[in-house]
This record gives sequence, structure tokens and C-alpha cells, in this order.
Amino acid sequence: MAAIPQPSQPSPTQISKMTTYIKKVAESPGLTSIPSSYAFTPSPNVQAVSEDPEDSIPIIDFSLLTSGTPDQRSQLIQELGQACKYWGFFKLINHGVPESLMEAMIEGIRGFFNLTDEEKREFEGKNLFDPISCGTSVNTSMEKVFYWRDYLKVFVHPEFHFPNKPAGFSELSLEYCERTRGLARELLKAISESLGLEPFYIEKVMNLDKGLQMLYANFYPPCPQPELAMGLPPHSDHGFLSLVTHNGIGGFQLQHNGMWVNVNAIPNSFLVNIADQLEILSNGKYKSILHRAVVNKKVTRISLVMTNGPPLNKIVNPALELVNNGIDQPAYHGITYKEYLQCRQSNSLDGKGNLDHIRIKIV
Repeated sequence: MAAIPQPSQPSPTQISKMTTYIKKVAESPGLTSIPSSYAFTPSPNVQAVSEDPEDSIPIIDFSLLTSGTPDQRSQLIQELGQACKYWGFFKLINHGVPESLMEAMIEGIRGFFNLTDEEKREFEGKNLFDPISCGTSVNTSMEKVFYWRDYLKVFVHPEFHFPNKPAGFSELSLEYCERTRGLARELLKAISESLGLEPFYIEKVMNLDKGLQMLYANFYPPCPQPELAMGLPPHSDHGFLSLVTHNGIGGFQLQHNGMWVNVNAIPNSFLVNIADQLEILSNGKYKSILHRAVVNKKVTRISLVMTNGPPLNKIVNPALELVNNGIDQPAYHGITYKEYLQCRQSNSLDGKGNLDHIRIKIV
């Protein structure tokens, strides 16, 4: 476990530039409208929003991957491939992570964001690859309008970092990160098979023993004008797979067939989405999913996202076995994960523009 860096005292210049957390804004006495710096102009091309129809979003029973019969496992891998191809998203049940641990993590996140602003500022990062970074919105140095969101971002593998406040949260998170990392690796084995590759293809070629796992904790307080604000814009995630859980408050929407779908989570389940590096590696057979976070007037929403990717120095290319068949051509240029993250940081989070930069245009 990495040593926790000791906080330094801010200078007068730093004090003048201190982060204003959205939690503090939302708790302002008598707040009935949002500051103009958080108000987005409604788009004239608003896409329709639908409810999560019963049985429409795929459900994957993890226990059948690890303890089912050969026929059950084979059937589930086929269903997993269909979920990845047609939705880019699925709900994971019977995954083996204790519900008590998942609930304790949400409460730990709540405890972190309930720290004083001064305590949270001890963990504000200055650079993209700082192992611990706490802040607000997404990238306030570039944004003209801010998102209604505070966040904690932590690098938890291959080296585990974590804030030392609140008490006990770091130890809890270490167990949670290890368990979710194991889930992601088992899912990636099955996804390898669904692509017609060897089970350990992604694990070996991408050196997942040293892969980058990141924890994102998101805090969306009540908003007096949720129709004008946005928790997070439509975006895709950057790794291979993301595992998401939350405190039971709706607000996660994914894009499917030109519509936004409100996702209603099953209790004690994970929401799993395909991310950009898996789209590259699969040569576009499985595409990362656009999703966004919306806010509400009444209650705080907390979400916890675990992203699982390759090592920072690993170049991710379309798998040779998927393009050397005489039929398909590479659809993406290779790029290191580190370069991809840097490109993402220097551009707007909105959409899938980073993938467009490395997409090979067929003339």
C-alpha cells in the first residue's frame, strides 16, 4: 500500500483559487435557482427518454460463469457477447461481492464528501496522473459551464493509493477494489471467448496483472433546477470495463437506439459497460456505450465507478486475430493508454471524440 502524501499548507494565491464544491453551493441557504455558471442552454435536438423496460437490458448471472455447467457457461458467454454487441451494457447479478461491502462503500463515500472543505482540499490533485484527486465538475480549468458534481478519483492498482479520511475508508476500499478487479478479469476472459479468442487473450496480451484500476466516487446533491443542470455529459468510459453501483437513486441514463434509457438497477447488482479500450481491441465489434448522469431536486445521488484498463504504457491495438482474417481491416490506430488519457483530458468529455481521433477512415 502506498504511503499517503502529507498535505501542505496553501499559499495566499492558492487560497484565492480554491475549489468551490457543488455540495457547498447546493447547501446555500435559500437557494432556489442555480448559479449561471452551472446552467446549460437546452439543446434544440433533445433526444427522447424512455424508462428501462422490463427484461430489456441484458442481465448476466456471474455465478454461471464460475460455477455453472459447461453448457450453462457456454450459453452465458453467447448471451454476454450479444449484450456487448447490441447494448454495450449489462446488469451483473450473483457476483459474489457482499451487499454489506457495497453498502459500506457508499456510506464511506458519503462520509468523505461530508468532510470539511479544508479536509477535502488536502486531496486535491494538480495533475492528471496524481494518484489521488478530489474536485468538482470534470475539468474546471477548461469548462465554461460546470457540472453539478463533486468527485474523488483514485489510482488503486497496480499500486493502491487512498485518502486517509474518513477513518476506515481506505481499508474498506482495498477489499472492494480487489473484489471488483477480480470480477472484471473474469468477465474479460468470457468476453475474450465471445470474440472467438482464447480465454486469457486480453489478460495476457494486455498484461492485466499490472493493469490500471481507478476508483471514481461521484456526489450529485439536490439541484433546484435540474432541467438546466447536468451531472455528467454524454460520454464513454476510457478503460476496458467499468463496474458501477450507486445509492439507489436514479439518474444513470444510457443511449440505445437513438434514445436515452433510464436505468433502474437491480438491488445488489453492478451496472457494467463496455469502455473505449475494449472497442479498440475488439476492432469495433463491441462498442463503448454513451451514458450520462442527470440530477434531481430532492435527494443526493452517489455513484461508485470502478474502471479497469491496461497498464499506462501499453499500446492498445485491434486484436490481430480479429483483423488478419482477410476480411476485416483495422478500424483504429494503436495508442498507449497513457496517451489516450492525456488526449481525453485535453478535450471535452462530451461524446466519443477521443475514439474519433484514432479511428481509421476508410476511403
